[in-house]
Amino acid sequence: MNSIDLGLIDWSRAQFALTAMFHWIFVPLTIGLSIIMASMETAYYVTGRDYWLRTAKFWMKLFGVNFAVGVATGLILEFEFGTNWSNYSQFVGDIFGAPLAIEGIVAFFMESTFVAVMFFGWRKVSRGFHLASTWLTSLGAMISAWWILVANSWMQHPVGMTFNPETVRNEMTDFAAVALSPVAVTKFFHTVMSCSVVGAAFVVGVSCWYLLRSRHTDFALRSLKVGALAGIIAALATALTGDRSGVEAATYQPMKLAAAEGLRDGGKGAALTIVGDIKVPRMLSVLATHDPDGYVPGINDILSGGYTQGDGTKALPAAEKMERGRRALSEFSLYRRTMGTPEAEAHAKALEKDVKYFGYGFIKDEAELVPNVPMVFWSFRVMVGVGSFLVLWFIVMFILARRGEPIWRWALIIGLLTIPMAYVAGEAGWIVAEVGRQPWAVQDLLPLKASVSALPTEDVRITFIVFAIIFTVLLAAGVTIMCRAIGKGPEEPQERTTDTMTNVKA
Repeated sequence: MNSIDLGLIDWSRAQFALTAMFHWIFVPLTIGLSIIMASMETAYYVTGRDYWLRTAKFWMKLFGVNFAVGVATGLILEFEFGTNWSNYSQFVGDIFGAPLAIEGIVAFFMESTFVAVMFFGWRKVSRGFHLASTWLTSLGAMISAWWILVANSWMQHPVGMTFNPETVRNEMTDFAAVALSPVAVTKFFHTVMSCSVVGAAFVVGVSCWYLLRSRHTDFALRSLKVGALAGIIAALATALTGDRSGVEAATYQPMKLAAAEGLRDGGKGAALTIVGDIKVPRMLSVLATHDPDGYVPGINDILSGGYTQGDGTKALPAAEKMERGRRALSEFSLYRRTMGTPEAEAHAKALEKDVKYFGYGFIKDEAELVPNVPMVFWSFRVMVGVGSFLVLWFIVMFILARRGEPIWRWALIIGLLTIPMAYVAGEAGWIVAEVGRQPWAVQDLLPLKASVSALPTEDVRITFIVFAIIFTVLLAAGVTIMCRAIGKGPEEPQERTTDTMTNVKA
């Protein structure tokens, strides 16, 4: 491991982060907008009013552009596991690959099939079948997110597997434990709800733009009501699921929680830091343990160990975990050397005893176990601060939309700005989730420096630059096409004519 170039790790991380963050520009809008446009088409199906049809078609058009660009960035992201992180793929491929395969085979094909009916099936299929296709497109996007988040959650909280020293792989032993991990369930609902916030903010922002320019005002007010109401529900649900995420982080990833709070020394009745010296007494204990007197370990406590964990056991010091990890690596090496001999079984049993600390064997210094505290600390505050503002602002916009025109110009401008604000909150949340678990690729089992592919650093640097250019072009193209569609606006009302689409309910 001493031969690994730290520059290679940094550039590989930067390339993956670049791809992931560009991809995440498109994913939230795909999921969030799919729910809203399906709700609008449902209103058309129930009421038969053409203005709901025009409204649904308009948001579907923007959904389609965003969906197409998002697929391109997502494919590159999955390839990078094999190109840049081949050791990781080898070590956990039996587990990590399964949910991604299901996502590609089931969810993506389901989504792609019904999205075609949704876009090209108007007047060709019944209203009921078309509505079902729209909801199934939305469901496909969420199922896709489910399996990707199952894979990500396993990296945060590895369960349902056994390490096989013969194949040097973690092999799945309990599919249900992986697929239905409490971390996966919480992360799925938290992510989908945060995506719905982005979708709602997009609808609100675009509607405010039309109202600022006094164009399509009836359409804009209807969309504003739907978007603001969806935003209220989604933002509150995001906060509730975020609370559960905090409890799980305290249980399975206490270092992440300590970094998010900048908490060096913990204790009972820990206060929540807002910013600087502004604190809320006992609130961190409430969030982490649902007990105002609950114990929350700080960074120094986690490194020194000795405190009682949630399961009643004593936390081991980082130094002892590192020693056990080195012992596990040694026994693994001895097992590989003695495979096929009587000694191998003894080494396998010794390895099994300390395998849960396997990843610590690669750690040379305790300081490596502490993530970038300032980045995690401030990202957490951006996420929570912007999220809290959006809850209040969606309520304000819903009230103003219900009241009708005129809406204050300054309120419309702020409504337009909620689009980038929602994106910033979402990206900040992923920084907390991913930077907060460093140095681990898989929590406690595999650090990044043991996961990276043995590539020339210069090659990774060059591909980083190439990807940055390609993604920027894709983003510019996607935004340009959406802006043109927004500039054109929804379809104008036409004289009602008799056709099977408007008269037949499936």
